[in-house]
Amino acid sequence: MSPPVSSGAPVQERRLGVLLSHLRPCAPPAARRGNHHHHHHHDLRVREAEGTGGLAASPCAADGSGETSGGQRCVFCEIVKGNKPAYKLYEDDVCLCILDTKPLSTGHSLIIPKRHFPSLQATPPSVIAAICCKLPLLSSAIVKATQCDAFNVLVNNGKVAGQVIFHTHVHLIPRRKGDNLWSSETYERNSIKHNQETKDLVSGIKELLFPPQDDSAEGSTIPKEL
Repeated sequence: MSPPVSSGAPVQERRLGVLLSHLRPCAPPAARRGNHHHHHHHDLRVREAEGTGGLAASPCAADGSGETSGGQRCVFCEIVKGNKPAYKLYEDDVCLCILDTKPLSTGHSLIIPKRHFPSLQATPPSVIAAICCKLPLLSSAIVKATQCDAFNVLVNNGKVAGQVIFHTHVHLIPRRKGDNLWSSETYERNSIKHNQETKDLVSGIKELLFPPQDDSAEGSTIPKEL
């Protein structure tokens, strides 16, 4: 079991806690505690919270139902609530990091918000910021634990992009030299064309980012052309 983690604990101790916690699976209460499901489910969550510095599961769906638009239960919402098993690496008030159940490499992990957002566009900037600011801590621990050479940070946003579970999540994928994980990494890439089509693309994107008289863009500046 990982050591207790408090707000005053040294950074090194917190990192050690993250590193060790992936050895402890969060299995369904019925499988670990017998048939008294409801009572033992509560006890297990309380014990786990005490053992990990108060990191207990909490409801994640924005509407409280944890259902997708198709009426099915969201697997990530169920994991956050403690209704489905997962290997939990890290948890705070906003996000949860777990091992991927179908990893591309050893240590392949997912960082998910505890509330249900179906896409990156639907996820509030504050939640995305909370996830991103944990990347250095989590990647450092995972890289050391797996003794890998590097890692990819990946978001599959939308069905065509490979998103399977429509609850925003960020992949953290450990890499090793020669693992040949993606064939596209060996493709020869063409240089960008400095033509009118490229200029029109840049102008179109800027118009969407910096529309006239848009207060949301206040304080930002339109970058100069190359």
